[in-house]
Amino acid sequence: MLKISIITVVWNNKDTIKDAIDSVLNQTYKNIEYIIVDGASTDGTVEVVKSYGNKITKFISEADDGLYDAMNKGIKLATGDVVGILNSDDFYIDEFVIEKIVKIFEEKEVDSVFTDLVYVKADNLENIVRYYDSGNGFPNKFQYALYPAHPTFFVKRWVYDKYGLFKTDYKIAADFDIMARFLYTWKISFSYLKEPIIKMRVGGVSTSLSSIWINSLEQLRVCRENNIRTNIFKILLKYPIKILGLFKKR
Repeated sequence: MLKISIITVVWNNKDTIKDAIDSVLNQTYKNIEYIIVDGASTDGTVEVVKSYGNKITKFISEADDGLYDAMNKGIKLATGDVVGILNSDDFYIDEFVIEKIVKIFEEKEVDSVFTDLVYVKADNLENIVRYYDSGNGFPNKFQYALYPAHPTFFVKRWVYDKYGLFKTDYKIAADFDIMARFLYTWKISFSYLKEPIIKMRVGGVSTSLSSIWINSLEQLRVCRENNIRTNIFKILLKYPIKILGLFKKR
C-alpha cells in the first residue's frame, strides 16, 4: 500500500488553510502523511494548524527563504513513496482524489501522475472561472512554457532524491523548472488523468499582472538550461492560450 506524503506550505493564511487541511483529512485513502510547513506566521495560522492536533503528521513553523525553500523543507521531511504539494489556498475537489491517484500509480507503474484543475472565485468556491487543461499539447509545449498544473503533480519521492529539489533562486518559475527537469530533461514516466482534482482560488504570485514579465524571463532561463528551443515571443504566446481557458469551465 503506497504511502502518500502531502505537503502544504503556508505563511499568514489563516482564512483559507482550513479548507486545504480539511480536504486532506477527509480523503478516503488513509495512508497519508500530511506535512505543513509554516513560515513563522503571525496572523493566527499557527493556532489554526495546531487545533488539529496529531491529525497533522508533521508541523514546523520557522522563518524561511520563501515559498520554494519551504517546499524543499517539506520534501526533506517526507517519508512517503509519493509526494504531492497542496497550496494553502487550494483544496481537493472531493474525498476520492488520493484514492484515484494511488490507483493510477499502482496500475500504470509510473513515476508521476498529473491532472487538470479549476480556478474558482475566492468568494464563491462553486463559481469556476477558468479550466486548466494539463494535457494541452503536453509534452510538446514546454517551448511555450505550457506544462501540467503543478498543484496536481504527484511524483515518486526518489525522483526528488535523484534529480534535485526546487531551485530557490527563481522567484516564480521554480515549479516550471522542476517539471521541465523531471519530465523533459530526465523523461520520468507519467500518466495524465483528464479531470480536475483541485480547486484553486483566483490569485497568487504568478497570476498577478505585475509578475508576467519576470515570470516569462525566468521561464526563458528554464528553457535554456534544459536545452528547450524557444524564445521570449513563444513564451508570451501562452497568455492567449490561458485566456481561452476562461471559456472552458468544465
